[in-house]
Amino acid sequence: MEVRRVVVVAYEAVGLLDVACVTSTLEEANWHGAAPCYEVRVATPGGHPVTCGTGLTVQAQLALERINGPLDTLVVSGGVGHDDAAANPLIVGHVRRLARESRRVASVCTGAYVLAAAGLLDGRRATTHWQLAHELAARHPAVAVDADPIFIRDGNVATSAGVTAALDLTLAFVAEDNGPELARTVARNLVTYLQRPGNQAQMSMFVSAPVPANNLVRRTIEYIVAHLRDDLTTPALANEAGVSERHLTRLFLQHLQLTPGRYVRQARTEAAAHLLASTSLPMASVAVRCGFGTAETLRQAFVDRYGIPPSRYRLTQAAAG
Repeated sequence: MEVRRVVVVAYEAVGLLDVACVTSTLEEANWHGAAPCYEVRVATPGGHPVTCGTGLTVQAQLALERINGPLDTLVVSGGVGHDDAAANPLIVGHVRRLARESRRVASVCTGAYVLAAAGLLDGRRATTHWQLAHELAARHPAVAVDADPIFIRDGNVATSAGVTAALDLTLAFVAEDNGPELARTVARNLVTYLQRPGNQAQMSMFVSAPVPANNLVRRTIEYIVAHLRDDLTTPALANEAGVSERHLTRLFLQHLQLTPGRYVRQARTEAAAHLLASTSLPMASVAVRCGFGTAETLRQAFVDRYGIPPSRYRLTQAAAG
């Protein structure tokens, strides 16, 4: 069996989980495969130890500037030190050089800033941590930044969202390289999901940051979540809130960057995702409970939101369990 050379790039104030999610997943694959399939090494400038953002120290096996290809996979970690790393010509230059000698290139979280600084994301779709996606897009207008997915693959370049999304991307690599059975075994041993769809949203509105302080918006959101099966058209919501449709829409755009209709659609879709993952209800019943009316309407909304049909989503959740 081919042993694939994988280099994980770290730097000062790197995220420990950003490194460990990749290295641990691949080492688990080595443990449980028919034979070791990955040679995983951490590289830093000069090969020196680096202090993580948490204060712990990571030892390097390689000096970044001394690595020669070919490599199978080059992974750039993220962390609170990503700005300094992206401004460091040694790191950026050698990442650019090694990318030319690698079969695939990936980043974890804010490691996308380093790939972008190296010009490796120009003309490509990419993601990063949802909190910093807008900033990445502003700095690098040639990159098509999408804050929603947990990971994106564009050609031989992959970018993942915040921290543990690296598990999802690395499991996808394991499945691609060695087949789904090994990936499933690794996922079970890591007690994590197998193959969460890359298009799955980073942040569910039910676990995201608190809703805006605006009382009317907050009350309307609470009403929506509690009445998904009811009439939630903008006129109905405006009537419930006691304001005009125009005023309600303005408030939603101001505080949520979504129209009331778009928010309702997302709320219903995410509620359906929860039911699909946690119950065995027929698709038609899930659709009715979440206010879609028909399974086809649910399917269309689900594909728009997650990039896959609800039936496939349910299968991925069953496999993960």
